[in-house]
Amino acid sequence: MKEKIGNVVLNYQYYSGRDLYSDGPVEEELLEIVQSHKEQELNQIIAGRKSWSILYHLSHVRSNIIESIPIGKQDRVLEIGAGCGAITGKLAQKAKQVTCIELSKQRSLINANRNEQYDNIEILVGNFQDIERELDDAYDYVTLIGVFEYAQNYITAEDAYGAFLKLVMSHVKKGGQLVVAIENKLGLKYWAGCREDHIGTYYEGLEGYPRSEGVRTFSKKEWEAMLKQAGYTDYRFYYPYPDYKFPLVLYSDEYLPKCGELNNNRMNLDRDCLELFDESRVYDTIIREGLYPEFANSFLITIHHGE
Repeated sequence: MKEKIGNVVLNYQYYSGRDLYSDGPVEEELLEIVQSHKEQELNQIIAGRKSWSILYHLSHVRSNIIESIPIGKQDRVLEIGAGCGAITGKLAQKAKQVTCIELSKQRSLINANRNEQYDNIEILVGNFQDIERELDDAYDYVTLIGVFEYAQNYITAEDAYGAFLKLVMSHVKKGGQLVVAIENKLGLKYWAGCREDHIGTYYEGLEGYPRSEGVRTFSKKEWEAMLKQAGYTDYRFYYPYPDYKFPLVLYSDEYLPKCGELNNNRMNLDRDCLELFDESRVYDTIIREGLYPEFANSFLITIHHGE
């Protein structure tokens, strides 16, 4: 039921015996890389392989998204949807204990091999709904990094997203935080000619997802309405730039970008893009009009569980 890779514990109690999704043969390549190379060697591997999947799963830039979250050495963290461990190692550096939930055994093996030096990681392999019923501990931090948009796949409810939000918040202790990173449906890059990240077609999110099921992203106003409906009033929005996947700068409502700062706008490397206008110039117009939070490409949202 359990396996140990280095110091990392893999718990298969909830695993069905079959991975329900995969990126294909590249996952075998990723496993070979992390078994054969140390973390400090990964940038060289990324540069040599010239593969989007290898860049996405192994780049250390990914972990910047939680760098500013004030997780301390006394804190316990629940990472839902840990994937191949791009964020897990940074969480392990910051926290006392990291409990990961990941549906894929293959990805969990990649995570465990990549982060084998940390003795404070346990990966629960299996479906979130099955595992969640057994999670009776409250965590200081729960993270949903690139996960919330798939709530319809985890929750059977008329309002899957609202139900998922409440369910996840039930595992945040009083005084703790839920940390969500997700694309902004109205992000400027989608107007400028980038494909919707999950569906892979142009304008799908902007048009309200008329041709797709199973994934949704939201505007800032939609998020605020959803949080209000769920009864959460203590939250903050941050704006990772260029986006939450490869964040280089983190803006907030107290420190928004200034004209001329947003010049790194071609970061969608997984698919071809149109180039319908000069994003930097349009961003300057948006900034002058005070509308940047509405058109930022991604959100990082911290939701506090009141005392």
